[in-house]
Amino acid sequence: MHTPAPSRRSLLIGATAFAATLAAPGLIRTAHAATTLAPTQTMRGGSNNYRPNAPLVDKLGTGFFVYGSVRATNGAPLDKVRIQIWAATTLGGEREPRNHGSVLTDAEGNYRLEMEQIVPNFGQPHAHLAYDDPAFKTVFLRPVMPSASDTSVAADFVLAPA
Repeated sequence: MHTPAPSRRSLLIGATAFAATLAAPGLIRTAHAATTLAPTQTMRGGSNNYRPNAPLVDKLGTGFFVYGSVRATNGAPLDKVRIQIWAATTLGGEREPRNHGSVLTDAEGNYRLEMEQIVPNFGQPHAHLAYDDPAFKTVFLRPVMPSASDTSVAADFVLAPA
């Protein structure tokens, strides 16, 4: 049986398909797709006991961590963004000055604050976080922890332009 030689057209189609399978699929998709993230919505009760201009701090105690990331709606990390954090801890309630502080995000848009253990307030262990700089829309978050024995809570922000 004789197999006919492939045509020039079929060789080109086959070579193009083969090259596409060797290319990194993520790179091909990324070149054509724009990243758009939904902005974070303010949570009910998030602004309770908010204190404007809480001081920048290195830490508010030991043993418990609040952390997360801050991004723009295009997915880009936001550097040097101020995030305020406060909670009821073993030091006292949400109004206790030792439980209020602000941190700045790093170049990758991440933030982290070590503080005293968060305790239940109104029956739920939770933290409060705020972004309130004029460059983006204000957002207040109130993440609730599944258990009072948790030693961390995460909260991510996607900020929309003001």
